[in-house]
Amino acid sequence: MQVIETLAEGLKREIKVVIPAKDMQDKMNERLADVKDKVRINGFRPGKVPAAHLKKVYGKSIMADLVNEIVREQPAAILSSRGEKSATQPEIAMTEDKDEADKILAAEQDFEFTLSYEVLPPIELKSVKGIKVTREVIDISDDEVNEQVLKVAESARAYETKTGKAANGDRITMDYVGKVDGEAFEGGTDQGAELVLGSGRFIPGFEDQLVGVKAGVEKTITVTFPADYPAKNLAGKEATFDVSVKEVAAPADVEINDELASKLGIESADRLKEIVRGQIESQYGSLTRQKLKRQILDQLDEMYKFETPNSLVDAEYNGIWSQVNNDLAQSGKTFEDEDTTEEKAREEYKTLAERRVRLGLVLSEIGEKAGVEVSEDEMQRAIYDQLRQYPGQEKQILEFFRSQPGAAASIRAPIFEEKVIDHLLTEIDVTDKKVTKEELLAEEEGEAKAETKKAAPKKKAAAKAEAADAGEGEEAAPKKKAAPKKKAADESAE
Repeated sequence: MQVIETLAEGLKREIKVVIPAKDMQDKMNERLADVKDKVRINGFRPGKVPAAHLKKVYGKSIMADLVNEIVREQPAAILSSRGEKSATQPEIAMTEDKDEADKILAAEQDFEFTLSYEVLPPIELKSVKGIKVTREVIDISDDEVNEQVLKVAESARAYETKTGKAANGDRITMDYVGKVDGEAFEGGTDQGAELVLGSGRFIPGFEDQLVGVKAGVEKTITVTFPADYPAKNLAGKEATFDVSVKEVAAPADVEINDELASKLGIESADRLKEIVRGQIESQYGSLTRQKLKRQILDQLDEMYKFETPNSLVDAEYNGIWSQVNNDLAQSGKTFEDEDTTEEKAREEYKTLAERRVRLGLVLSEIGEKAGVEVSEDEMQRAIYDQLRQYPGQEKQILEFFRSQPGAAASIRAPIFEEKVIDHLLTEIDVTDKKVTKEELLAEEEGEAKAETKKAAPKKKAAAKAEAADAGEGEEAAPKKKAAPKKKAADESAE
């Protein structure tokens, strides 16, 4: 077998592989010899079939199997012998001429194919001793815990039916039908909807017009959707809602005690406070971690400058760009609405994709040299977390992970990256700094504003793409029924 390099330009490589017809003939003869005693052909005793007849009957199928084995196994072996790692699966090109293909299968012509790929760039790791980061830590006050516990208590507040008029703070239960120009619009109808007056959940003017109603009252409310309402077919339009009030209920007093905790399935009020404190600590810890990681990645980005494989950058960019366009489609906005152009946005996101690929390669090299591994238990826990997000679809999801190697890799990659960050935190200079809640959040808001200036529509999925550098992200909001709420039509009335 001849292996000839025909292109070495930057990270691009092209390899021509030639296997002489005689070698293919020899391999075919070996296979024919193996099957000679196993095949049954009418008119011949087992093991007595002439070689020429065996070749006539089985030659082409055996050669086809040989060709498939070669193109499946040889690329990895060739790259290994060259000491190279391909950024993506090498592209394999063979002749498409039928006559030539027939000659190859008849072992009358050399078998040739080409490999086209990009190599992963060599990365010479640098010392991380010079990396200095600040870990912002926050003391959680009893007042903040009590404030959050109160919110939990209020969410579980009981309401008692009243016969009088509804006032702010009361909960009404109602049916309603929303109309524009006299026609009911999609998502504007609900039955048994509950609304606490004064909560500000619905668009301006809706709740105010329900103050003073009683159970059994039917009323038509007229409101105007905000000009920036996400559902373009409703934005800025006047609408009416035919409301039928089913019940008016007054809020009961909120008390934080063991009885409340018991209603929530918790043994005591003290235990409730412990759980809430732990949740707050987790939230702040996550924010601190994100900011730490951003500092590390920013400094690694400054330390390493090298050519990145276009194939990886393009794949990363396509993923980001798809998120951006999905977000724009969902919001009904354009690049102009976001104070940019498509051309500028593409340029910004291409830069982001290059950064993410480069940092990914650096972290991979650091992790490999440090012996970082993702255990099977860690993978199982991550997959289980995925299953919990899709109740009822566990079997399909498990099958997906079993049948798609790339799916498992997508689970392993973020775990590996976080473990590399953990490793780096043991090697670099980390200084703890006490900050207030306001300082922690104010700095994050400042970073978010700076991010917004860098590129196009930094919202939801698009923002998630850029934030992924620091492990940031947000879960998708639950889809709710549409109606007169302030938010987008697909996140409206609960």
